[in-house]
Amino acid sequence: MSDLNKIRNFCIIAHIDHGKSTLADRMLEITNTVEKRKMKEQLLDGMDIERERGITIKLQPVTMDYNGYKLNLIDTPGHVDFSYEVSRSLAAVETAVLLVDCTQGIQAQTLANLYLALEQDLIIIPVVNKIDLPAADIAKTKREIIKLLGCQEEEIICSSGKTGAGVKEILDTVIAHGRAPRANLNAAGADYPRALIFDSKYDEYKGVVAYVRVFDGQLKKGDKLKLLATKAESEILDIGIFRPDYSSTGILNAGDIGYVITGFKQVAECRVGDTLTANIGVNNSTKVQQLAGYKDVKPMVFAGIFPKEGNDFKELREAMEKLKLNDAALIYEPERSDALGFGFRCGFLGLLHLEVFQERLRREYNLDLIVTIPSVAYRVFKNDGTEIIIRTPQRLPDPTFIDHIEEPWVALDIVSPKTYLGNIIKLAQEKRGLYKNTEYLSTEGDDSRVLLHYEIPMSAILTDFYDKIKSVSAGYASINYEYLDYRRADVVKMDIMVAEDIIESLATIVYRDQAFREGKEVVQILKETLPKQMFVVKLQAAIGGKVIAAERLSAMRKDVTAKLYGGDVSRKKKLLEKQKKGKKKMMAAGKGSVDIPSDTFVKILKR
Repeated sequence: MSDLNKIRNFCIIAHIDHGKSTLADRMLEITNTVEKRKMKEQLLDGMDIERERGITIKLQPVTMDYNGYKLNLIDTPGHVDFSYEVSRSLAAVETAVLLVDCTQGIQAQTLANLYLALEQDLIIIPVVNKIDLPAADIAKTKREIIKLLGCQEEEIICSSGKTGAGVKEILDTVIAHGRAPRANLNAAGADYPRALIFDSKYDEYKGVVAYVRVFDGQLKKGDKLKLLATKAESEILDIGIFRPDYSSTGILNAGDIGYVITGFKQVAECRVGDTLTANIGVNNSTKVQQLAGYKDVKPMVFAGIFPKEGNDFKELREAMEKLKLNDAALIYEPERSDALGFGFRCGFLGLLHLEVFQERLRREYNLDLIVTIPSVAYRVFKNDGTEIIIRTPQRLPDPTFIDHIEEPWVALDIVSPKTYLGNIIKLAQEKRGLYKNTEYLSTEGDDSRVLLHYEIPMSAILTDFYDKIKSVSAGYASINYEYLDYRRADVVKMDIMVAEDIIESLATIVYRDQAFREGKEVVQILKETLPKQMFVVKLQAAIGGKVIAAERLSAMRKDVTAKLYGGDVSRKKKLLEKQKKGKKKMMAAGKGSVDIPSDTFVKILKR
């Protein structure tokens, strides 16, 4: 058994782009975990998309040896859409390094991640990062941290991930002030090993690999493993630690963080948050209590994902099953669209989550996709007292059967310099936000920074809210949001009709007072992109039986008088009159026969 006092499990939490991955690189160098010839920037960011965007998407553990101690680090994401990854990391460690960029100060996600860490009762080590930059304001950032944590100034470490300054001091502080892991949390099951699965990955050659934190006992290669929630059983084919690649040790003791190659082939058998135990008899299975897992995450954004080629549906399904394994926040169900064929209705935590997911499908599985416009899940209360959840407009019942509809709201935090306060308040009001209160993070003249609290409909921040916040604040503002509750909404289903035929796949749920503008936009796009027919095509947006916006696509013109070479003008009029009658007949006979190209759907869905 390893000495628990010689182990420190910690993670780095911060806002996006505050230097977590760069700081982790320096730690790997200082502890000689990775050879210098193998060292590269953002070493723990394994995906190409992480390197290109400069963001961490997946948590990544690594074990380092330093001054006789075993340090287990988990590098976490910083974007609001991946806060679920952060919460899973925090459950596996005892200490958190709170990193703040001294050129930007405390941001919205810094606060959110800090609150998550405090909920888990972790030891917090405050660090001011990027002190080597010319724009660094160390004194101001320290004051913000002291106001937030109530700590002493000498407790705050100054560091630079780029130059390596202060990194040894961080590691020394983690050892000196970080909490050592505690074992035997559950006396009833202390005779049996227990490990929490905080992440998992599907490997083409190894099958399902579980990332675990061992709380009690010992896990060894060859042990018969069992998962307490799914009841799945298998054998530990290999076991080890991260350096940061798989490094087989054959054993993991209490307090260790490492991997277990489970031998499972089905992704559903190895759930994140489950408790893994080993060598447990049938009669003893009730003695072992499950570790506290994770609360079920609620996806807030829903979008349809369809293959461009219909015969890629099977490949898309298999790819999504594999990605679901190491993305516990993803949910999906099969869906069929008249326009786009078979696909899936997927639930995400936010737009970046959706964007990264579709990018991974394209890169890792070589799939061409069509992604529909994101929407939220509405709660519909019917007149007979029943309640249903709908994620697509097509499932909305007839208005005569609906008592009322509710939509999800979120608590929105906006951190911004005071200078841009007016612009941000105006934008939040336009998006139906309800102002709650303002907190001042620092009060130093024009450079003072404020924290605005709002309650706002989830649908209002879905598409372009993040971009608009950055635009009105010259890029300085940051946002964080979390689900609040459902509230009554005055929304209606808007149908789109082409040649008086309802196109189901173009239906949307809109606010009643914005329906005219939305409808006008859609029919205008249709007018610009639909190919002309031999007859005039009516393009209409309607709510119930009432048309709220309309355009006409003029008929393709054929010059029927071209063959005339002389004679009276009445001959020309006669031919034009005949053509007019023919067009009327075609319009009546050809109603609903307009073929809408797929690129028109994409333009409307992504408008």
